[in-house]
Amino acid sequence: MEDNEELCFPQLSNLSCRKPSFSSSEMMTVRVVMSSIALLTVALNLLVIITISHFRQLHTPTNILLLSLAVSDFLMGLIIMPIEISKISSCWFFGDFICLMGYYITFTVTSASIGDMVLISVDRFVAICDPLRYSSRIIERRVNVCVCLCWLCSVLYTGFCLKNNLRQPGIYNSCYGECVIVLNFVEGTVDLVVTFIAPITTIVFLYTRVFAAAVTQARAMRSRVAAGVTAKKSELKAATTLGVLVVVFLLCFCPYYCLLISGHSLIYSPSVSFVIFLLYFNSCLNPVIYTLFYPWFRKALRLIVTLQILQPSSCNAKIL
Repeated sequence: MEDNEELCFPQLSNLSCRKPSFSSSEMMTVRVVMSSIALLTVALNLLVIITISHFRQLHTPTNILLLSLAVSDFLMGLIIMPIEISKISSCWFFGDFICLMGYYITFTVTSASIGDMVLISVDRFVAICDPLRYSSRIIERRVNVCVCLCWLCSVLYTGFCLKNNLRQPGIYNSCYGECVIVLNFVEGTVDLVVTFIAPITTIVFLYTRVFAAAVTQARAMRSRVAAGVTAKKSELKAATTLGVLVVVFLLCFCPYYCLLISGHSLIYSPSVSFVIFLLYFNSCLNPVIYTLFYPWFRKALRLIVTLQILQPSSCNAKIL
């Protein structure tokens, strides 16, 4: 009788998965912590989306990239985190199709976030290393196209990675109450290169160049040399802020991919749950970084919280 109580579907004793091995206190802690993070992630990123979308002064190429990143972080808190909470803390009762769609959204949003980080690095690289041509090379229309392509490629790329799972959802489940997918060697290798090795290498390379150029230009500005050629002080500050964003991103994403590279099993355990939690927690940290480093975001928050954005012509308010 006790054995049946440990099963997800007691009526299918020979085919049912066992319930997660967490104790009731551990399960409650996981649910409360991750639910709180999910709610905070949704609320903070929604504020970023409203801020950049509403105020016309913030419609800049760099902020368009931040908007795309905020959308992916918002979806992470609204859809992906609740699904992950369900998978970690209980059996899976929503069927194979919903399970597969959850993974599809997770792969797409994660890929889009990584793509946004690469685009942000390229934006800062051009702004700092080629400031005279920045305004002509990085324009809103071009950035909008790049963002749309980033999301489209993420959707198509996810379809490639999950093509075997899409043919028959739930094909790799070993029992009822489980929600898993499996990537074969080719798909796993491509995913590791496309979503980790290649973008991380690109980001590190670009930001190494950015900060080397920033240090050089900061010295030039202090000595008032080549004042008309060096990047603006605001651009250097933006590079620093977005550099913090990228570093936090690397710290949150690298442990997960290091587990994959080491061949560690991703069966849920306290250590694996922490790594997955850290991966998703990055989506909550991004708006916090904006609050700490961007005065325009703090000013916009005051206007939103006090409902001043409901006033006529509030979209034309001076934020910068």
